[in-house]
Amino acid sequence: MNSSKTKRWVGNVEGLKPEYLKGVTGQMDSYGDRVQFSLVGSGQKPHYEVINSFDKKMAFDANHHLHRAEEQEFAQGNTTPVYTLEQIKRIIASGGSRTAAPRAARSSTPRSASSGARPVTAAARAKEAIDSEKYAYFKANRHMLPEGINLHSEEISGLMLKGMSAEQAFEDVIKRNFD
Repeated sequence: MNSSKTKRWVGNVEGLKPEYLKGVTGQMDSYGDRVQFSLVGSGQKPHYEVINSFDKKMAFDANHHLHRAEEQEFAQGNTTPVYTLEQIKRIIASGGSRTAAPRAARSSTPRSASSGARPVTAAARAKEAIDSEKYAYFKANRHMLPEGINLHSEEISGLMLKGMSAEQAFEDVIKRNFD
C-alpha cells in the first residue's frame, strides 16, 4: 500500500491536489494565462512554467517560487501539454479525477537521472534576482510601458547587471528606443 508521501506524480494533471493547483493559478493570475508542467523530477508536485501572451515563460518550483530551470527540464517531450487558466480551474472545481489513469512515465534523460544537485553559482543567483526585479517592475507598470518593450528584455537585464535599478533600466531603454 502506498502512502501519499511515497506517491510520485507521473504526468496526470487531473491527479494533482487542488491545493497545489490553486497555487499554480495564483501564479497564472499574476504572470500568464497558460501553464505546462515538467515531467522531469521525482516529487509529488511538479515544477511548471507559466506562459504569458508574449510567449515568455517563467518557471516555478513545486512550492510556487521562481525557479531557474535546467536546460532539459521543459524541453519537448519532457512536459505536459499546455493548459489554460480555465482548464486548470475546471480541474480544481472537479476536485481532480483521482480515477483517471495516469500517463505512462517517460524514460529519464541523462540529466534527470543524475541524483546530485547542481550547485547554484553567484552569477545564476544574480541573474535570477535581476529577472525577478525586472518582472516585478514590468508587472507593476505594464499599463504605462510602451507596446513592444518586451523585445528589449535582454537589453534591460544587461543594464541592470551594470548596476541600474529596474526603473532606471526601463527608462533608459524607453528613452533610446521609444521616444
